[in-house]
Amino acid sequence: MELDETQRSLIAAIDSARSEILSVSHSIHGRPELGKEEVFASTLVADTLESAGFTVEHGYAGLPTALRAAKGTAGYRVAFLAEYDALPVIGHGCGHNLITAAALGAGIGLGAVVKSCGGQVLVIGTPAEETDGAKVAMVAHGCFDNIDAAFMVHPYDGNYAEVESLAMDALELKFYGRSAHAAASPWDGRNALDAVLLTFNAINALRQHIKPDARIHGIITHGGEAPNVVPEFAAARFYVRARHRVYLDELVTRFKACAESAALATGTRVEISTYEASFDDMASNTALSGRFCEYMVSALGSGPFARVPDSFGSLDMGNVSQVIPAVHALVDITAGVKMSLHTAQFRDAASTAYADEAIIRAAKALALSALDVLRDAAFLEAARVEFRTRLGHETKGSDQPSSMS
Repeated sequence: MELDETQRSLIAAIDSARSEILSVSHSIHGRPELGKEEVFASTLVADTLESAGFTVEHGYAGLPTALRAAKGTAGYRVAFLAEYDALPVIGHGCGHNLITAAALGAGIGLGAVVKSCGGQVLVIGTPAEETDGAKVAMVAHGCFDNIDAAFMVHPYDGNYAEVESLAMDALELKFYGRSAHAAASPWDGRNALDAVLLTFNAINALRQHIKPDARIHGIITHGGEAPNVVPEFAAARFYVRARHRVYLDELVTRFKACAESAALATGTRVEISTYEASFDDMASNTALSGRFCEYMVSALGSGPFARVPDSFGSLDMGNVSQVIPAVHALVDITAGVKMSLHTAQFRDAASTAYADEAIIRAAKALALSALDVLRDAAFLEAARVEFRTRLGHETKGSDQPSSMS
């Protein structure tokens, strides 16, 4: 693929900043921080972008470790999304240091040419993907309104153009019964733990009659105090997932019926609440993801891309994809060696020279794809038409020309 002068300048800017981009990646990898605690990571990213000429807003959308960095003024607007939270004990077993590096590199590259091509490039730091999923709150806050396209890549053990993530609700059940001596007067008690166990049994029966793409899995978080005391309180937490939000909402209604019937059977009372943000399913924009893969393979020498992996979990990027055209591609960092996310093995892979090369290449492809959005109205309109057709509502992107702060 032949690149023009602007595209070559973009790539040259990323190559010039290569050591700085990779230093950020390795520094974050070596100092893992849990969600909402990513002070070191967010500060490091903000400082690096400020040095590259970006205007940075710290504590974006009221989230202390979120950030919004902008460069450019008038025209279309694109955003690269960074995640930088780690996992408990394991550290960066999901490779979020590499997600940050890709967004940082893409921002620096496109930022170097945005004045000549017009438009605005944003790098948005989104905390706590592994838990509360800050993108959910940021969507609700309007952070992605007037953005024309959002891009990110995630490290993986293979190359995939898209993910088909599951919509998810995190539900907590609290059962309230009545304590009694379990041997002397059990008839006076109302066993909250029995209600939890009945709920699990009801869910196990429900699993026979749900769609193959649905998942229900949970744990007991409190089961009582002592064997000789009828538990007056018991609690459990569940994730309920499905390929599409519409079916998930139906499934959650049936899930709640399992808990309510268990409470009725045991003479207890149940409270049902959410304990984490609810994720929507990922609606990948194939126009954008296809362009990203084309650059990866034809211009940058990557291996081929399959369409989607066999299975995946849940992403707060799904919520972004429901309001604007979005890309969440998967990039091989393991040289094709099969390994699972959220493991020590994957953590170690996320700091190798092979991963470094893969993520620099991905940063270039992200920036090149976003450049096409900024200067090719027909390409952007194709992405918007796909978005409208798939989701049945308008994008919240900007209209060219526009003036943006």
